[in-house]
Amino acid sequence: MAVEAVAAGEPRRRYEELRYRTQKTWSRERRVVGKAEQLGDKSNPRFVVTSLPVETVDAQSLYADLYCARGDMENRIKEQQLGMFADRTSSHTMRANQLRLWFSSLAYVLVDALRRLALADTQLSRAQVWTLRNRLLKIGAVVRVSVRRVVLSMASAFPLQDEFAQTVARLRGLVGGLA
Repeated sequence: MAVEAVAAGEPRRRYEELRYRTQKTWSRERRVVGKAEQLGDKSNPRFVVTSLPVETVDAQSLYADLYCARGDMENRIKEQQLGMFADRTSSHTMRANQLRLWFSSLAYVLVDALRRLALADTQLSRAQVWTLRNRLLKIGAVVRVSVRRVVLSMASAFPLQDEFAQTVARLRGLVGGLA
């Protein structure tokens, strides 16, 4: 498999399953799904122990669709905690902490929608929320408000001017489509 992966220049994967029981700690035999993956010249083996029967889900679907989706969800939770400060629950009352978590959750949903809808096909389409917050949303600008419009004047050295303009245009298109 290593020779194939190096020759093809892309990862090669194989899924297998077996029954296994530890000598002392497990009370019974369990189903183990293994993924053998070759990434160029590096091997990347992974194993998942499960109670799901073979009739319910095959080895590849169990690993790729269930296990990896669970890991991806854990990454989204960590992204919200770190990027939108969902872990800051230091208020003295439960209600205040709950309100903070609601605001954090709403902010995460909005930034995720921004990433999916307005930043598609840009260099920021797969960026983490803290990257979006720091590079696209927390920028210095002069804001002028008149009766008819709001004008943002950014520094000419702002490195993401094109992405910002494209994002604003896409958001306008989305809002125009809703009206």
